[in-house]
Amino acid sequence: MLFGFFAAMAETERENIRVATLEGVDAAARKGKHGGRPPVIADDMPHTVLRRRANGETVEAIQPDLLFANGRRKGQNPSLSSIYRALAQHEKGQAYPEAVATAHADFAALQQHNRSH
Repeated sequence: MLFGFFAAMAETERENIRVATLEGVDAAARKGKHGGRPPVIADDMPHTVLRRRANGETVEAIQPDLLFANGRRKGQNPSLSSIYRALAQHEKGQAYPEAVATAHADFAALQQHNRSH
């Protein structure tokens, strides 16, 4: 019976921690702060790669000319897999432009709504 009591207390405490964490994340999001690592692949990097690929260059030939602008590896070249991942992310955004535009509009409306309250 004593172990059951302690188990119930631990479960209640765990639920309280979970709720407080979610409230903290929500409060931070309302302030415009979002978790996660900042992107190290600059927004112009996929455009540079796509432009040079259109001229017939390979990603392997382009890679030595690209540099990280920030982050722990600032001034170093991105790996080929990072470049391909950035290209895939860029293509995903280009494949559904109306969905991306809608998501941006919804997010702006949500931020405006949160600021007014």
